[in-house]
Amino acid sequence: MQGEKGITLISITIYVIVMLIVVSVITVLTSYFYTNVDINSVSEDLNQQYTKFNSYFTEEVNKKGNKLLKIGQIESDTGNQNYIIFSSGNQYTYVPQNQGIYRNQVKIAQNITGCTFSSKKEANGKTTITVTITGKNFEKTTTYTLIE
Repeated sequence: MQGEKGITLISITIYVIVMLIVVSVITVLTSYFYTNVDINSVSEDLNQQYTKFNSYFTEEVNKKGNKLLKIGQIESDTGNQNYIIFSSGNQYTYVPQNQGIYRNQVKIAQNITGCTFSSKKEANGKTTITVTITGKNFEKTTTYTLIE
């Protein structure tokens, strides 16, 4: 039997086992990659929502002569709705059941799990408003000074 050519059953088995290991490693790495992409997209979305809210709220506190009328909370079955009302007539409300922040009746931010408003009269006579917005793996606290 000189120079038999061909593939033996053992070599085919080894090839199949090696290919299964390679495919398994690629599958695990791909799943980690897509998991990280999903986490980043949620984080980016919350940053976008915060930026959108921040642009509206900054415009509100920078209006000349605009005063803070009321900060409050409405208790309901689905959670506490926090709100803030300005003399310009605009009201910002956090509605927990649909995880949104509204400016009057228009939803300006979504996927927010919590939002609180608080105010403080500073020694210099200016009013500061502190807003804390939370989401999944996200929390931002910003203090605004009202221009009166």
